[in-house]
Amino acid sequence: MPIPDFLRTLRATAGHQLLLLPGVSGVVFDDDGQVLLARRADNGRWSLIGGIPEPGEQPADTVVREVFEETAVQVRPERLLLVQSQREPVTYPNGDVCQFVDICFQCRAVGGEARVNDDESLEVGWFAVDALPDVEEFVVSRIKLAMSDGPAWFEPPTPFAPPAV
Repeated sequence: MPIPDFLRTLRATAGHQLLLLPGVSGVVFDDDGQVLLARRADNGRWSLIGGIPEPGEQPADTVVREVFEETAVQVRPERLLLVQSQREPVTYPNGDVCQFVDICFQCRAVGGEARVNDDESLEVGWFAVDALPDVEEFVVSRIKLAMSDGPAWFEPPTPFAPPAV
């Protein structure tokens, strides 16, 4: 995966140690209710499209940019679905360790033809929600969330316990 310049600079001093980073993803629907997925080049798995915001970039702008860069599809964010930290860090082939706080949007495709548009994906495609390829459970849960009208919580927040004095 391409590393943003600001992160490359940070890694020059931080090395491969764990970094907590913002991430943005999109559940993109077309007019037929199909969802856009990409098969990632780094792990070969089908997933939602997403990426890391550039410094100063708004998350909704990031999802628009990332979807276009990776799939050539133009989108309009319609709804914030979820802000959730990954439970486990990700270790990339180069040894970098990251844990992302995902900001997930429901988006509508408004133009473009889905195709591999950069080196981050092996394939891209539209899928009926009842005929998804092999995807991880978090992808399915975000798609289900995008299809519902309910609040964007998978589980209640952990109650805060102030430290004993």
